[in-house]
Amino acid sequence: MAFPRFLSLLAVVTLSLFLTTTDASSRSLSTPPKTNVLDVVSSLQQTQTILSLDPTRSSLTTTKPESLSDPVFFNSSSPLSLELHSRDTFVASQHKDYKSLTLSRLERDSSRVAGIIAKIRFAVEGVDRSDLKPVYNEDTRYQTEDLTTPVVSGASQGSGEYFSRIGVGTPAKEMYLVLDTGSDVNWIQCEPCADCYQQSDPVFNPTSSSTYKSLTCSAPQCSLLETSACRSNKCLYQVSYGDGSFTVGELATDTVTFGNSGKINNVALGCGHDNEGLFTGAAGLLGLGGGVLSITNQMKATSFSYCLVDRDSGKSSSLDFNSVQLGGGDATAPLLRNKKIDTFYYVGLSGFSVGGEKVVLPDAIFDVDASGSGGVILDCGTAVTRLQTQAYNSLRDAFLKLTVNLKKGSSSISLFDTCYDFSSLSTVKVPTVAFHFTGGKSLDLPAKNYLIPVDDSGTFCFAFAPTSSSLSIIGNVQQQGTRITYDLSKNVIGLSGNKC
Repeated sequence: MAFPRFLSLLAVVTLSLFLTTTDASSRSLSTPPKTNVLDVVSSLQQTQTILSLDPTRSSLTTTKPESLSDPVFFNSSSPLSLELHSRDTFVASQHKDYKSLTLSRLERDSSRVAGIIAKIRFAVEGVDRSDLKPVYNEDTRYQTEDLTTPVVSGASQGSGEYFSRIGVGTPAKEMYLVLDTGSDVNWIQCEPCADCYQQSDPVFNPTSSSTYKSLTCSAPQCSLLETSACRSNKCLYQVSYGDGSFTVGELATDTVTFGNSGKINNVALGCGHDNEGLFTGAAGLLGLGGGVLSITNQMKATSFSYCLVDRDSGKSSSLDFNSVQLGGGDATAPLLRNKKIDTFYYVGLSGFSVGGEKVVLPDAIFDVDASGSGGVILDCGTAVTRLQTQAYNSLRDAFLKLTVNLKKGSSSISLFDTCYDFSSLSTVKVPTVAFHFTGGKSLDLPAKNYLIPVDDSGTFCFAFAPTSSSLSIIGNVQQQGTRITYDLSKNVIGLSGNKC
């Protein structure tokens, strides 16, 4: 009887040793994590470049614009292209060092994100904004009411991350406008100014344009505003931002010209007489959102795309309308809509991988729920990608597990809780990070799109941050160097790293 029991015990021990040996062998033969090379020296050189850049000597201000003598009329099938510039190439830096610039960027970025979250929350909860009206007094000064909510529409001062040169009026007066996929209302500063911030071009005078026309309170565009009022039968508008910045004035229509590419008549835009905030020298804002008053909807564009250059680079990129050419090698994702709010562009995101391994996440973590909460939006004005907390923690932890050999930096810097000290390195191998989209396509990010310098001495941080909201936002740090195409006719977003 003892002999069979011995054989049984031997079999168990043998099986246990076999499984242990097999497991160890499997681990030793497993594929090592996929890596990217981060060029530390190049990144740090750019931190010095952006601080020393002199916009007064750059091509932005020294190159004369092309003649606007005979632009063609734009139609919904016409291709159109504009130069796209980073805001920090536009105005000389007032910061003593790169860390100060970084903290300033992150502060306004947080204001923008708070504004986006509040705007969506208002829509989801059905907050009535009819009481948020601009006020006009006898001193011809527009004033905003004290708002008890963080934001009415748009974003914070950080909405001015990228800009382009646009003509307004007849004859066209060229000016720099910030471009924003998170805003709908187009607006410019106008004379007479009750209060206008400093801009690089002369403030627009509506009396100089033969095509300028004030809109009446009964105009259909007036009813489309989130915040409006009526004075002397003129439609007044107000757009407020998360940091307290705002623009107030009258809603009008005028001709908008895009270089020699084309022009559009009767574009509804705000003519702001009272404008406060840090819009970095630009004359106003061009809304690329999905709402009815955005430039994309007013021009009936079937698509638009952009490629964002690194904000620390002096180079420019482009904004193109109606030039969709998605190839088989492009990453594509569904372009989704939130029934509660039409401004933002939602993208079907299923998850991430780090080092080539999929990060484990709940299946529906990025879904928009029945109330309109949650989901993932693409936003060119938000810098750092914000992720729902559980998703962020899982992504960060997966990255940390594969970077135990890297020297840790500060425990936390502003939004960032995962930082490294690369001060003694010229290059460093880091785990890959990829987005996975609904439908099976994925996008591998360059190392510089998820490890960014926060000072000029070699501290780099993992460029994602958590948010207590159920909403996630893919920001422009992760979008840089990638052609992002919004195919509005087919509801598809294309992402390509080689079409800039």
